[in-house]
Amino acid sequence: MLKEGDLIMHETAGVCRVTGETTLDGLTGVYYILCPLYMKDATFYTPRDNGKVKIRPTMTREDALTLIDALPTVVSIKFQNFNDQKQRSNEILKSGDSLQLASLTKSLYEEQTRRAKRGKKSSLNDSTLLKKAELLLFGELPTREELAFFQRTLADSRTLPTNFVRDVIMKVPTGDMMNTLARAILTLYCYDNAANDISLPNALRQCLQLIANTPQLAIYSYQAYRARQGHDLYLHVPNPELSMAENILYLLRADKQYTELEARALDAALILHADHGSNNSTFTNHVVSSSGTDTYSAITASLCSLKGPRHGGANIKVVQMIDDLKAHVSDWTSEAQIRSYLEDILAKRAFDGSGLIYGIGHAVYSLSDPRAEVLRKFAIDISREKGLSDEMELRLIVERVAREMLTARNGRPASSNVDFYSGFLYQMLGLPQELFTPLFAIARMPGWCAHRMEELSEGGKIIRPACKCIERRRPYVPMENR
Repeated sequence: MLKEGDLIMHETAGVCRVTGETTLDGLTGVYYILCPLYMKDATFYTPRDNGKVKIRPTMTREDALTLIDALPTVVSIKFQNFNDQKQRSNEILKSGDSLQLASLTKSLYEEQTRRAKRGKKSSLNDSTLLKKAELLLFGELPTREELAFFQRTLADSRTLPTNFVRDVIMKVPTGDMMNTLARAILTLYCYDNAANDISLPNALRQCLQLIANTPQLAIYSYQAYRARQGHDLYLHVPNPELSMAENILYLLRADKQYTELEARALDAALILHADHGSNNSTFTNHVVSSSGTDTYSAITASLCSLKGPRHGGANIKVVQMIDDLKAHVSDWTSEAQIRSYLEDILAKRAFDGSGLIYGIGHAVYSLSDPRAEVLRKFAIDISREKGLSDEMELRLIVERVAREMLTARNGRPASSNVDFYSGFLYQMLGLPQELFTPLFAIARMPGWCAHRMEELSEGGKIIRPACKCIERRRPYVPMENR
């Protein structure tokens, strides 16, 4: 049993001081409150009676002296690839073995030194997503000064109401992040004294706050759900100096660490998903906004539309389809086996029986989806960095064969769409599948907000699509004669 004031070594947070015990609303059991010594503004809540998380006492003076004497003989670890490094590093961290930790530290330091010599930076200085958001909201690209002001405005807006996380997010956590996100945004209505004011200045204020805070809402909801499953709960405070993509990785990961390539890839994905014409969720936003309702209700309606597997959930379907393919195809390099599996999909004999090859085909694009082209390049780069080139090659074969088959079947060109590679990219970034669609929502939020502002300023009339009855006319039959 740990007591208040104890110093312990936590497998992911490092050296922590135990500051007490507590219970958490919506979660069972007692949690230790841990304050990491080397993570500013971070607090961990770890279950007291849980063997999933490795906690050990800090090193004694004698142990430290022994380790110091052994340091000259410590040999750095040579990793085969990224996956090997990730697996072995996790094993060493969980073991708590001092000599192994010293070897790992030396290896990582040497890699950091090599990256520095190559001029590699650890973070992005500018967020291209912010530029895109301002373009969508205001109709023109900002000057350097305007961009800096916009960045500061978003950074200042990354604050949730007092006790909101405890009272809303931590209570009744669920594995469906889209429903949780929708609930959270609707609840923000209750904290806004001008929630029903649809004047343009007030709507813009609400939109900027939603753009800034949606990443926190999604990630905190996910952390609450994981805590419900018996894992650590860690809620990092957003860093105002980081871009939106960087903050997502920063908030999600226990150690707050990420590479420049990871941040650039996620930044690109967010940009590519920011807006895409009058799609289902955007049209929903226009329809609901035209009724004169509040911003929170309009954005929640778009979220509910995006949740559907034919819209925002399509990248998850691609991931599941590829997993099913790998379970039924013995040779990933065999074009014949892959073609046979895809034929079974089209015949509704494989995967989910829908007859759809997810990620291939688009309502607008035929020759190519420019968003897919960009994500494919990032996926290739990330797969090389992480030692997953065989996985990438499989997807390239599936993409090529599926396009050929659908083009021949439909008599018109078929292209891969943005969903084909986005899920795989998120997987390689270590993003949980539960957050795939919320990430789409985070990216699409500037677009939805821009369309809402447009509807409020230029619409003027309620949207009422006409519907034509296709049922044949039949005479009315009185109740007693039926």
